[in-house]
Amino acid sequence: QLQLVESGGGLVQPGGSLRLSCAASGFTLDYYGIGWFRQTPGKEREGVSYISNSGGVINYADSVKGRFTISRDNAKNTVYLQMNSLKPEDTAIYYCAATTYLSTTYYPMEYDYWGQGTQVTVSS
Repeated sequence: QLQLVESGGGLVQPGGSLRLSCAASGFTLDYYGIGWFRQTPGKEREGVSYISNSGGVINYADSVKGRFTISRDNAKNTVYLQMNSLKPEDTAIYYCAATTYLSTTYYPMEYDYWGQGTQVTVSS
């Protein structure tokens, strides 16, 4: 079964950090770019960060630039999102997704596989 599984979400105070993981099973991520998205109730899914299959192309949304870092370990078939200096407005369900597009894209329809999401809550 081909799937992506996110982990690492939770409750954190403003200014804190979390590291999200996106692990693939049933297929290799070597040929896929990975995007991280987030969504809150009543809002459209927002692209947060993208990394190409080789890691040579990395992009961040303006809202997270300088605070979030995306990386990947193809040997572990896993992509990470390190989130620092978290703010209440970062609260959302975070999803990872895999695409064959090897340049930055945040169009959900261009992604082939999606994880189930992990909740991140930033609150004091």
